[in-house]
Amino acid sequence: MHHLQRLFAHLQWADEQVLAALRAATSAPEGAVQLYAHVLASEHNWLARLAGTAQMDVVPTLSLHACEELARDNHARFGALVASLASADLDHVVAYRRRDGQAQERRLEDILLHVALHAMYHRGQAATLLRQAGETPNVTDYITWSGEVP
Repeated sequence: MHHLQRLFAHLQWADEQVLAALRAATSAPEGAVQLYAHVLASEHNWLARLAGTAQMDVVPTLSLHACEELARDNHARFGALVASLASADLDHVVAYRRRDGQAQERRLEDILLHVALHAMYHRGQAATLLRQAGETPNVTDYITWSGEVP
């Protein structure tokens, strides 16, 4: 379980690094903000699938303030979820519907790993867009984070 707690602690830190870079940018590229909003909406939607609640648009138009609020909620909910899990819970099969309505089933551990890896992928895209706009993105690598925490 420890590995998932660390991954989600990293996810929170890295999301905060992206938000800080977007706020610091003289002119944050709209695409970078959209990617960040997509990451947060995807995190929200996985939580909604797990809880059986309503999902949001997967590519929402959000202000940085709205992103910050959504991120705070997502991180609190994922932190509580991951902290509450026993090892046996990770093999629990979750039934859900994809955005196109297709029924799916996946192990909870695979869903949680997907959430963390999906965010890493899009943070890299946002960093590229920031660099192309002449801005300096913050480092979000796991290895950097791991050197800053006990």
